[in-house]
Amino acid sequence: MAEFTNLLLESSDGIMTITINRESKLNALNVGTIAELETAFQQVMDDNTIKGVILTGAGEKAFVAGADIGEFSALEEMHARKFSEEGQEVFRMIEECHTPVIAVVNGFALGGGCELAMACHMRIATESAKFGQPEVNLGVIPGYGGTQRLTQLIGKGRALEYMMTTEMMGAKRACDLGLVNHVEPDKAAAIQKATKLLTTIGQKAPIAIGLVVDCVNSVATPDDGYQMEANAFARCCGTNDFKEGVDAFMNKRQADFKGE
Repeated sequence: MAEFTNLLLESSDGIMTITINRESKLNALNVGTIAELETAFQQVMDDNTIKGVILTGAGEKAFVAGADIGEFSALEEMHARKFSEEGQEVFRMIEECHTPVIAVVNGFALGGGCELAMACHMRIATESAKFGQPEVNLGVIPGYGGTQRLTQLIGKGRALEYMMTTEMMGAKRACDLGLVNHVEPDKAAAIQKATKLLTTIGQKAPIAIGLVVDCVNSVATPDDGYQMEANAFARCCGTNDFKEGVDAFMNKRQADFKGE
């Protein structure tokens, strides 16, 4: 069993709970956390005693508030494509896992956090949850599959609106649009709901469950779309607008984008 710095893993009655444990950073995703998620889900796939996974964030404020801006602010176009593709690969690993994965979304699920939640098979939100893809505020775009999965889940027009305006959506709105399966009053109730669902699914035929995942994923698997996203993310990271957007974010000021 691997040891983790940024994750907590707990197993009970065949259900593995994976908690992103960077509460002081609002559970922001950095390269180390993404690498640990890959290791954790490889363990899940290698252990047939695990019948379901709950993925959540430590504390009450955030599931994952986004990417670690300080870490990726120095990205240049050449390295940004690899950065995007590696994150996409881990998130696709979660999406294609034959063990059902439910995201319990407490608080903010923004940017990479929203993308991570969407890579899970289902999402259960607390009433305080907030979803959004605010990347264009930084002069960049979602790079971990967000342009693809948000469109698949809520439709082209609404996905474009939320990604272009960077407006956040609350839990009820997310549920109405199909981004979220269920809304519960608080994190404890959401965990309980996820556990109940996974217990029910765990009584079904495992091979059939895995094949359901494969078949549903085959409905919308635009590999060229994911590659286009990685290329566009990289291109954005080579612009002056990206540098301006990150600097404005870090210094808490309004960005002045020039389109260059």
